[in-house]
Amino acid sequence: MTPGSKTGAHRSLANHAPTLRRATLWGAAAVVPLVFLTVFFAWPVTALIARGFLTDGALDLSGITTVLTTPRTWRLLGITLAQGVVGTLVALLLGIPGAYVLYRCTFPGRTLVRGLVTIPFVLPTVVVGVAFRALLSPNGPLGFLAIDGTFTAVIAALVFFNYSVVVRTVGSMWEKIDPRTAEAARALGASRNRAWWTVTVPQLMPAITSAGAVVFLFCATAFGTVMVLGGQGYGTIETEIWVQTVQFLDLRTAAVLSVLQLLVIATALWISATARTRQERALTLLTATITGRPLTWRRDWFPTLITLTTTTGLLAWPLLNLTTAAFRDANGNWTLTNFTALTTRGDNNTLNVTVFDALTNSLIIAFYATLTALIIGGLVAYVASRRPTTPTGKRAITTLDALFMLPLGVSAVTVGFGFLITLNQPLGLPIDLRTNGILVPIAQAVVATPLVVRTVLPVLRAIDPNQHHAAATLGAPGWKIATTIDWPIAARALALATGMAFAVSLGEFGATAFLARPDTATLPIVIFRLISKPGADNYGMALAASLILALLTATIMMIAERWRTPTTGTLT
Repeated sequence: MTPGSKTGAHRSLANHAPTLRRATLWGAAAVVPLVFLTVFFAWPVTALIARGFLTDGALDLSGITTVLTTPRTWRLLGITLAQGVVGTLVALLLGIPGAYVLYRCTFPGRTLVRGLVTIPFVLPTVVVGVAFRALLSPNGPLGFLAIDGTFTAVIAALVFFNYSVVVRTVGSMWEKIDPRTAEAARALGASRNRAWWTVTVPQLMPAITSAGAVVFLFCATAFGTVMVLGGQGYGTIETEIWVQTVQFLDLRTAAVLSVLQLLVIATALWISATARTRQERALTLLTATITGRPLTWRRDWFPTLITLTTTTGLLAWPLLNLTTAAFRDANGNWTLTNFTALTTRGDNNTLNVTVFDALTNSLIIAFYATLTALIIGGLVAYVASRRPTTPTGKRAITTLDALFMLPLGVSAVTVGFGFLITLNQPLGLPIDLRTNGILVPIAQAVVATPLVVRTVLPVLRAIDPNQHHAAATLGAPGWKIATTIDWPIAARALALATGMAFAVSLGEFGATAFLARPDTATLPIVIFRLISKPGADNYGMALAASLILALLTATIMMIAERWRTPTTGTLT
């Protein structure tokens, strides 16, 4: 080898060294969340399903035939699908006009209304269940409708939750659509309705499809809502998983039902991912956010009427009624008795801890859950925001993003019960995680991590890659680029993600119902126990505790919403 060739070889190795180091760092950043997902999600879920299909260590698929030939299974599947489809359609029908009013038009107080509309999404399912029960019960303002404990009551609560998903997802895209396209159609003679259906709707379709898929996902897996509001004999696939595991210990039936639910949810996630990709591609072609036009009753009376009716009748009324009911006794008299009783353990010692003790538990657990979700979700968002040039790299990024959306589509009951049967001594360690309380914040972090990813990732992807290239050309190392370019831009999104993760962790019910010990019960668990026991005193305490939890989560979200930016992501 000649001296010149040796020099060229050394130069080639020197040029490849930074690339190799960067690849190693990105690989390490991806490994940490993947290990977390494997240990605390994939392993418990797989173990639970596998245990249902194994008999004495041998594969036994006879349970599939048994479960799928039972009429009850198909009835539950029908209710689950109907619940998902009807809830989605109603949310879209009400949410699209809301997206127009709140994102396409301007009026005094619009920012405040946007924030208020977001609050229902992060309210604990138990709180919403109590609020709707107080509204629809025989003694409530709408008791004459006689729909308490019915399919209609459940759908109303699901739309209450998911209205903001449609409004924010569709509205965020709508405010970036150039209005001149519809105006051009009108100038060519198209009526307003024709311009809407032929110009605006096709442009919005990626956002509508994506929002619909996510809403279907939430409606089909609404465990807490169905448990609180569903009447006698009403159930879904998810509640049946809970019944079979907790009451009958029938893991085989629960496993088959879990697989059935996974198939339904996987389809919804695939539709959501496909629509989200189309939406992101479309957004790159749109102009910057368009200044909305002033809202006028003469031109916008129809969407305005629908939005006013929805926000006041469906969103505000249940919460206002919950507030007044918490300050009344069984005879309708104004009183503070329900709140003073929160220092007790209810009638006949219904509770193992007081409500205030449970609130303390919730705050501590939510803190650790949020911290974990921010670390794991932040790493995922940072890695997934990279722009690899090779097909393999692009597929790897897409796969990583999709993997961390899976917890949204798997029953929290499945995750919680999977924790119990797998994490007694994980990886052979001489410690039983089920007895030291660490599993509750971990389970809540598994639920909150996808929210962090979806909030932060679009912001990181919106950063101009030329800024990175320029900094690297000037000799800035990777950590310097991250701290001086990425961090200042992503900080606001991380603040919003912190609020969302904390609020969601405070209200998590499904997995926590399995994992919380009696002395570390969280506030949602305590509320559910109170409403599950007869007695006016317990019910009054449940109302007061629900109001406290609702005010806490609403306050957190209103503060967090101040950090939202135009590029901040949504769930879809």
